[in-house]
Amino acid sequence: MHYKGETVVARILIVDDAKFMRVTLGSILKKADHEIVGEGENGKEAVHLFENLKPDLVMMDITMPEMSGLEAVREIKRENPNAKVIMCSAMGQQKVVVESIEAGAKDFIIKPFDEGRVLEAVNRVLS
Repeated sequence: MHYKGETVVARILIVDDAKFMRVTLGSILKKADHEIVGEGENGKEAVHLFENLKPDLVMMDITMPEMSGLEAVREIKRENPNAKVIMCSAMGQQKVVVESIEAGAKDFIIKPFDEGRVLEAVNRVLS
């Protein structure tokens, strides 16, 4: 992680089973000079990639095959209590938001992504 002017520039891992969502999120983050260090399609990949890539931040979908984002964030936080994770979901129900935060996520963003909201969440979590 480093600073470019006032902005924190981070190494980010994106995990979502939908390639379109990974691409969309990646382009928002790249526009803000963040580096996308890896992409995963499910929670198992998220855990594996986190251990190998040691990103500054993980942007993780909740609903994925094999292992959900909630299970993955719990596993990542067990191994790395300081890990920073932002959960992404099309479901804005209060219950899911609360579960994500309890699992260790630092923030929560809703799909479809609002560029301003994504960058605001990323900057808040990184600072």
